[in-house]
Amino acid sequence: MEPLISLKGHFHVFPSFSSNPRTTIPPTQVITYRKNSIFTLSVRAQVDPNEGSATIATSGESVVEALKVKEWEVGMFHNEVAATQGIRIRRRPPTGPPNHYVGPFQFRLQNEGNTPRNILEEIVWNKDNEVAQLKERKPLITISKALGNAPPVRDFIGALRAANERTGLPGLIAEVKKASPSRGILRENFDPVEIAQSYEKGGAACLSVLTDEKYFKGSFENLELIRNAGVKCPLLCKEFIIDAWQLYYARSKGADAVLLIAAVLPDLDIKYMVKICKLLGLTALVEVHDEMEFDRVLGIEGVELIGINNRNLETFELDISTTKKLLEGERGKIIRERNIIMVGESGLFTPEDIAYVQEAGVKAVLVGESIVKQSDPGKGISNLFGKDISV
Repeated sequence: MEPLISLKGHFHVFPSFSSNPRTTIPPTQVITYRKNSIFTLSVRAQVDPNEGSATIATSGESVVEALKVKEWEVGMFHNEVAATQGIRIRRRPPTGPPNHYVGPFQFRLQNEGNTPRNILEEIVWNKDNEVAQLKERKPLITISKALGNAPPVRDFIGALRAANERTGLPGLIAEVKKASPSRGILRENFDPVEIAQSYEKGGAACLSVLTDEKYFKGSFENLELIRNAGVKCPLLCKEFIIDAWQLYYARSKGADAVLLIAAVLPDLDIKYMVKICKLLGLTALVEVHDEMEFDRVLGIEGVELIGINNRNLETFELDISTTKKLLEGERGKIIRERNIIMVGESGLFTPEDIAYVQEAGVKAVLVGESIVKQSDPGKGISNLFGKDISV
């Protein structure tokens, strides 16, 4: 009986070293059907009588095609797993493989399933394509070799603790950010090094540097420029991380810490990435914005720094009471027992805002808009805290 291979299952395609010719799969033998909003491709394969195994690939190109389809299906499985953990952000469009698939796999339905449901999902879908292209140009083995030339890692958490002890106020992670999807351009006259130096002079403990180009007008070049300019504050690579490759890339560019967003990453991804961060010496700032995400992250071993984003990442609405709500009761007790540093993020514009989240239990704050828009960002820090916190 002619075997049936379904690409939905545990399917692997390997080039054969047999001298026997392979038979191309005619497009008529490809059947598509829909199940649970995910396309499954069933391919009837030819059997090599000498090897007794089914074969699909007829050339290196067809192997690549099949592997790309499998990669897409893995991404769909990722969406299913994420949904079981309350993650509403889908890693990629659910209704068909990307447009560049060729041959019998060339299809893409244009309907509401291929439309991002919110700005975060749009960013993640774009990042998925962006990272895939970067990985082709700069494979992990190349990045790993570059790590030897990266500047030494600095203690991100230690800097926050020291600032908190020195000032009695939350340690400041000041953000170098030119724009955002919700606010547009924040600073026209944007010199990342000048801004970073002003932050450091104004008393910032650490810096956050946006590296997303399309939506935040940031870049890894900005990160490198700041690091190479002699700024001593540890640097957080503020990026939408969806792949472990990005951790190695960030470290190779001089990052001391990275952001992991629980609204995007399933538990297994966070666990895996936290371990890689420790191997690389990076600090992982794990960001949550509701109770379910917070509980998930508290169940992950090795997390030392958690950020509460007061901005709803789907609607971009702000509510700084989110920080207080999440740190009340049993969660606050667990945080204190484990000596985890909590970071208040977004919606912080006044000394009253800082006092509010500090009373709720944060030891650090991440602030961008309210200080980067000031003509002198360093003085903007004094206005934010209601006093001079410079060293």
